[in-house]
Amino acid sequence: MCGIEKGPILAKDLTTDKVKTRPKAKNPVKICDTTFRDGHQSTLATRMRTKDMEWMASEMNKCGFYSMEVWGGATFDVAHRFLGEDPWDRPRKLKKLMPDTPLQMLLRGQNLVAYRNHPDDLVDAFVEQSAEAGIDIFRVFDAVNDERNHERAVKAIKKCGKHYQGAICYSLTQPRMGGPVYNLEYYVKKALILQDMGADSICIKDQAGLISPYDAYELIKALKENLKVPVELHTHYTSGQASMSMLKAVEAGVDIVDTALSPFALRSSQPAIEPLVVALYGTDRDTGLDIEQLFKCAQMLEQIAPKYRDFLDTSAMSVIDTGVLVHQIPGGMTTNLVAQLKQANALDKLDEVRAETAKTRAELGYPPLVTPTSQIVGVQAVQNVLVGRYKMIPKETKDYCWGLYGRPPAPIDKKIQKMVLEGYERGEEAIECRAADMLKPELEKAKEESKEFARNTQDVLTYALFPTTGTRFLKYKYGIDKTIPEDWKPPRAPKTLEEVKAEDELIAKAKAGKLVEKPEKVVSERGPRVRTFNVFVEGEYYQVDVEAVGGSSTITVSPRVGVVASPSPLPSSPAAKASPKVEEKKVSPVAVAEGTKILAPMPGMIISCLVKVEDKVKAGAPLLILEAMKMQNTIASPVDGVVKALNFKPGDSVNKDDILVIIA
Repeated sequence: MCGIEKGPILAKDLTTDKVKTRPKAKNPVKICDTTFRDGHQSTLATRMRTKDMEWMASEMNKCGFYSMEVWGGATFDVAHRFLGEDPWDRPRKLKKLMPDTPLQMLLRGQNLVAYRNHPDDLVDAFVEQSAEAGIDIFRVFDAVNDERNHERAVKAIKKCGKHYQGAICYSLTQPRMGGPVYNLEYYVKKALILQDMGADSICIKDQAGLISPYDAYELIKALKENLKVPVELHTHYTSGQASMSMLKAVEAGVDIVDTALSPFALRSSQPAIEPLVVALYGTDRDTGLDIEQLFKCAQMLEQIAPKYRDFLDTSAMSVIDTGVLVHQIPGGMTTNLVAQLKQANALDKLDEVRAETAKTRAELGYPPLVTPTSQIVGVQAVQNVLVGRYKMIPKETKDYCWGLYGRPPAPIDKKIQKMVLEGYERGEEAIECRAADMLKPELEKAKEESKEFARNTQDVLTYALFPTTGTRFLKYKYGIDKTIPEDWKPPRAPKTLEEVKAEDELIAKAKAGKLVEKPEKVVSERGPRVRTFNVFVEGEYYQVDVEAVGGSSTITVSPRVGVVASPSPLPSSPAAKASPKVEEKKVSPVAVAEGTKILAPMPGMIISCLVKVEDKVKAGAPLLILEAMKMQNTIASPVDGVVKALNFKPGDSVNKDDILVIIA
């Protein structure tokens, strides 16, 4: 079917009352709602808490969506890394609250929900546990569109009796669909392969918002003519084309489209559902959704949205990024790049990083910019700008060039590949086979390594996919380590509404000129009449210097270290009771030593230390692994010498230019 035909009742005849009772259209467009996954991943760095989803879930269940995407993508990582939540709890809780709505997740093929290809045993276990947790529809994609990376997940999904949606990452090498790689024939061929593999539906996954309206029409029309299964379009508003492209896709006969509630829509997210519902009134593609119920849910979202405003990118006035038509960076990647550059105090280099991203992508074989290749290309581009071109190469870039992520859409630049693979532990020649065939099983090993803090298979999988942050979370979950990580607190985690209110009140006072800077008190020099007293307060004592000056006194209080007994139980004076306790400020211990200081090139987390204090090292020897922007980077010694200081341990977060190691 092409074009939009008249519905059972024309739009001009739909009064406010009749809209609610309008008859069902002949071929309604089905809606996959992304608010609880990609909606906040693309706009708010994936920070929406499960409790806020629970609060409005029952109302969302009334909307009548074909499905709701609630899990996968970055939600697994962010939940345990920054929100202090068990990621497995989210789909389980939402399934109970939304029993009438199929739950959908985004699965990165052999990557699952992490950033590397995993062995088959982990894929089997993860899919099985996801189905048990409540996932009905698995949207499976591979970052380089290598269908071999779908194979194991497909078998596991079918075994669980769930819906396998084969997704193809939409990308370009030029402004519009065409050229030597990403042309119409490429997409139709990939779709037919996935259908033959058992796909229950096919999704065009346009993660960067690149698809233009007429290209969307041509592509969807061709897919509908060649496929037997339903076709879905997923796009992003980043370039400003999404609503136009979606409408043209509807005209071409698309079966399902992805949208979000308006507060979490547009920008780098999906098109808003509300305008689409009204636009299709009176046609045979009418969604049948109730605009008032959607509005009610959107208003509920507005109530909790202020918690997350610090994660909204306000670096530009425009709510769209037309530069994406040049640099092709998807929404989720854009928000992460901005966040990382802010932490590195290098936001002024954003345009330079975007240009470098395009260059790096071409060198690496034009992979679609979607997780994890978006991280691989993006991190390499950031490091190329901040540190120097390929001066610092993450482990994941090496794995990619070796073939551990699959076969790229175009050949990798031979000079770059040779440079990256020089000294690579797996070998300097790239592989041609299915990547997972090179991986040994890991599940049993992960069970053994995590037996101290993992209580079930889901815990083991959390550890296996994210060894460092997974360990930290699980130890806290079971009370083994009661220290709340700094990553779980603002600014990395959302504020509460109370904190937002207090912040707003402070800003209002500042704008009204009611905040006055307190002048510093000038303490006079010690005079000859100073007398020293010991003052005892609740088992601690202070030295107080008192000097009478014209009827007033200058008092200096010096807290003593340690606790001593008071010589006699004298009654406390009112002044003593009012004395505040002096708390010692906690400072991260940083060893001071002479020698060469190795600084953190960017913010991140220490994954492992490869040396100990007093170890002898050679220039180029690896010292530690720093995870930056979710990629692992080996920090090497620039000189021969002896390790005199290791200032951080695994699991510690570091800022740019922190002294990591000192070599003497």
